[in-house]
Amino acid sequence: MRLPKKGSLLREVPIIVISALVVAVVIKTFFIHFFFVPSGSMENTLRVGDRIAVNKFSAMFSDIRRGEVVVFKDPDNWLGAAPAATGNTITRDIKRALVDVGVLPDPAEQYLVKRTIGVGGDHIVCCDVKGRLQVNGTSINETYLFPGNTPSDSKFDVTVPKGFIWVMGDHRGASADSRFHTDDIHKGFVPLSDVVGRAEFVVWPLNHMKFLSVAHDLSKVPVKK
Repeated sequence: MRLPKKGSLLREVPIIVISALVVAVVIKTFFIHFFFVPSGSMENTLRVGDRIAVNKFSAMFSDIRRGEVVVFKDPDNWLGAAPAATGNTITRDIKRALVDVGVLPDPAEQYLVKRTIGVGGDHIVCCDVKGRLQVNGTSINETYLFPGNTPSDSKFDVTVPKGFIWVMGDHRGASADSRFHTDDIHKGFVPLSDVVGRAEFVVWPLNHMKFLSVAHDLSKVPVKK
């Protein structure tokens, strides 16, 4: 058996590390992006501090569907100014580098996670005589809502433009979603170009690991042409 030359391992380790980093960057860029949830706007579907896996690949090649939980870039200052960075410069740089290569989940400071209620062409009304949302004339039973919440405390009647989605948090009483931004540049609608991908899975903590299912009542409503 031929023994490796002296020093060959030292030469291979940097190659292995660099290759692993390149693979991690490719995965994060094109396939899976990890975030942690910073607020309670999606409770109890998602809880503060949950780590979620976001599927970027499928969102590139298929339409976002009604009922899916999505992560998107702040469309028009929904979150206000970005929070000031904490810690010393070295610590911040190291943490940012680990986030960039996908080793750490993104803190989602300028991203939001909400449920897709309407897609391009949908007519959404709040609310019917029983207080339920209506999408294209169909009343929706929203079993995922935070206990005690109503579908919406404010009334609205919107038609989603092509290339946009209308989003709402599952914790309606604690979610500054599309309803509260109808005076912004997009009238509260989120451009599909700002959508990072579908939130598919809670990966942490262990006692909350689960797949994030599509809201079936929403997904069954026919899309308007």
